[in-house]
Amino acid sequence: MRRPNSILLLFALLLLLGGCATRPINPPITRIDPAGGYRLVTRPQYSTDNGNLVILAFSGGGTRAAAFSYGVLEFLRKTEVTGPKGNTTRLLDNVSIITGVSGGSFTALAYGLYGDKLFDDYEQRFLKRNVQGEITWRTLNPVHWPSLWSRGWGRSELAADLYDEILFNGATFDDLNRGKGPLIIASATDISTGTSVPFTQGTFDVLCSDLGPMHLSRAAAASSAVPVVLSPVTLNNYGGTCGYTPPSWVKPFVAADNPPRPAARTTRHMSEQAAFEDSANRPYLHLVDGGISDNLGMRSVLDALEIMETLYSIDQPTPLDHIRRVVVFVVNSVSSPKTKWDKSESPPGTVQILLKSAGVPIDHYSYEATELLKDTEAQWESMRRLRKSPAFTKSKDPEVASDVRTPDVTIYTIDVSFNRLTDKAERDYLNELPTSFSLPAEAVDRLRAAAATIIKASPEFQRLLQDVGAKIAPKPSLDGAGTGAPATR
Repeated sequence: MRRPNSILLLFALLLLLGGCATRPINPPITRIDPAGGYRLVTRPQYSTDNGNLVILAFSGGGTRAAAFSYGVLEFLRKTEVTGPKGNTTRLLDNVSIITGVSGGSFTALAYGLYGDKLFDDYEQRFLKRNVQGEITWRTLNPVHWPSLWSRGWGRSELAADLYDEILFNGATFDDLNRGKGPLIIASATDISTGTSVPFTQGTFDVLCSDLGPMHLSRAAAASSAVPVVLSPVTLNNYGGTCGYTPPSWVKPFVAADNPPRPAARTTRHMSEQAAFEDSANRPYLHLVDGGISDNLGMRSVLDALEIMETLYSIDQPTPLDHIRRVVVFVVNSVSSPKTKWDKSESPPGTVQILLKSAGVPIDHYSYEATELLKDTEAQWESMRRLRKSPAFTKSKDPEVASDVRTPDVTIYTIDVSFNRLTDKAERDYLNELPTSFSLPAEAVDRLRAAAATIIKASPEFQRLLQDVGAKIAPKPSLDGAGTGAPATR
């Protein structure tokens, strides 16, 4: 009789402790500080006069995405270029912004936190670890059931705790802000409206909340919270209580019934975020996988370029005043596994249809986002040529001048995706890899190697090197004593 009583007592104790489990609360702020917090204008590279803006956009796709994007970081780290003046730099040191969603957010956030130290143990700590199995085990472990039954503390909070233990070590956005690395923009999706929610202080200004104390693990958990499989990550919304107002330059565009280009997309996104200011009716936001609204991490890139272009068009200060090149590595690990559905008269099952119907629009939007960036590249190039044409240089009409006021900037879109591989067997292998947080070590290594192969063969990457007058630095010689170990290539 004692043993059942002991079990019941232990279970009751677990219920009591679990009932006390609460989700972390993002704190409010009473006023906005545009010059503080984790945002682009506070990063060291923002105030420099470097003429190159290099952006990495990491897509979603579980460990497949995390490993593929890690391969890009490895290539950029190992590749040194010699400029026209003889100076040699690592390509990785030129990166200013990294965006990431879902699986890609882990690599982005971890690099922002650890810098070069990431390359010491990221493979073992995360990429070659059965993270999905560990989440499943914790979910099935009765010790965690009381917490899972607690209000507001779901499977994503359990996953966030695991990510914190194995990768982020309690780090917050304040820790990122103290570093000198690139700006890291991880994004999730507001499940109520479908709005992309980047984890920057600019977004949290609208919520009248401080991003700084938020754990990186929760941002990663929100960005990768696949609906149904994982629960949403909930944020408190204090919008409308801190005196937040949109930037003054955007007001004429927001007020317009039909905002002119290039401000249309920018103002639409700001209008979507403006709905967060109604905290009386929306005191909470529930965030899920960022891939639902932007599976390439390109939304933040396109928005940033459009904001800068809009500021430039109305003679407002913008980084485009000194930037001459914008280089975007679109790291797209979206896979397209083949099915045998069309070989059978029987249609696929309900679950298969649901998964496919959710994935197809996301994949198509990923393609469109890359093409939109290329369209912007072509548009800016056309306007530059127009400005240099005799018809324009002889014109004194101010309206003509304003119509062609486009940044004198060259955009390079370097597409790093599986379909760029010329090796069909390798391309087919990568396309069949599942979207999960558990992959064989061989798959991780092949993903990393594929990233380097694709970049080196990219015509756009070669055009970039040619235009800047740079070339890949030769490997250090192994001859001679006392020279130290050469850099890995």
